[in-house]
Amino acid sequence: MVSVEKIRENQRAKGPATILAIGTANPANCMYQDEFPDYYFRMTKSEHMTALKQKFIRICEKSMIHKRYKHLTEELLKKNPEICSYDAPSLNARQDLSTVSIPKLGEEAASEAIKEWGQPKSKITHIVFCSLSGADMPGADYQLMRLLGLSPSVKRVMLYHLGCFAGGTALRIAKDLAENNAGARVLIVCSEITVASFRGPSDENHGNLASQALLGDGAAALIIGSDPEIPSEQPIFQLVWTAETVLPNSESTVESQVRDGGLTLVLSDRVPLLIASNIEKSLNEAFDSLGITDWNSIFWVPHPGGPAILNQIEAKLGLRKERLRAVRHVLRDYGNMSSASVFFVLDEMRRKSVEEGLATTGEGLEWGVLFGFGPGLTVETVVLHSVPIVPPG
Repeated sequence: MVSVEKIRENQRAKGPATILAIGTANPANCMYQDEFPDYYFRMTKSEHMTALKQKFIRICEKSMIHKRYKHLTEELLKKNPEICSYDAPSLNARQDLSTVSIPKLGEEAASEAIKEWGQPKSKITHIVFCSLSGADMPGADYQLMRLLGLSPSVKRVMLYHLGCFAGGTALRIAKDLAENNAGARVLIVCSEITVASFRGPSDENHGNLASQALLGDGAAALIIGSDPEIPSEQPIFQLVWTAETVLPNSESTVESQVRDGGLTLVLSDRVPLLIASNIEKSLNEAFDSLGITDWNSIFWVPHPGGPAILNQIEAKLGLRKERLRAVRHVLRDYGNMSSASVFFVLDEMRRKSVEEGLATTGEGLEWGVLFGFGPGLTVETVVLHSVPIVPPG
């Protein structure tokens, strides 16, 4: 008889989980940051709040964002005026919009990833779907399976309401799935729209202004698998090590609650310093076994939570400007798209690496780190190994 140990050995992959493809998608509605304050105060009928508008203009100017993409068009806001209030009952309208648009935007990103992957959809064995909004049953993972025409036996994991660190969470789960199921191909989809959290300004909650100035809409999808079938599959990054931790003394710094008026957000101005003060501990834990202590010798994929976070990390660790080039590009052109953001950074990094003729996908560097930051204050850490770039043809 075959032993349990032999069965377990046969079930597991031989090599590490690998990112095999990346796809991204955004709504068609593009909002330029220098025009957004006028638009925001007009649509929320708040133009009489002149002092608050001036404060919002300054926040937008300091955001380092040039443009963002929004599912909520002017037409949708006019049809659903309760969404424009700060606290009017509006959860039904928000849910109705989210439960349709979140899986649809996710499908667009997934289709791009599958196209790049170049393999039949029938090879997808698992889905890990992540979103901050739209918690219906059956969920967005089920809707995505139907939209893509995947097998009903695809194994699904649905992650709701985790927040901005959840891209790292999805990678951590997909790594375990791929490495413990030989032949598995895991489709990660992070789809985020701000329908749940869009609301008018409030004299009592100035933190709301920061989220309105930073958050954008987008979806990203990845194909994850171990033991890639070369040359039909081309690995991009290997997933080497993962961790999750909650930072000390960080309670109540990033929080959100679902209320009649939608998703409320609390963002403390302590967040950038807390992250910067603790990030080296996470780096030492991640890279100790590799003997790496020079943080300029690795490539960086941090969540673009805002310019203050990136500036504090850069200053604390003495990073050269080029180390955060990819993440600043994503922040400038897309804003903070919650869980999907880190995958936009990964995609930008490998795209630029190919464009510049570098040896590997990680800006020519061998090792790198992906950081997710979010409610808790929770930090997800993923050690990445860059693979050689295969020239076309």
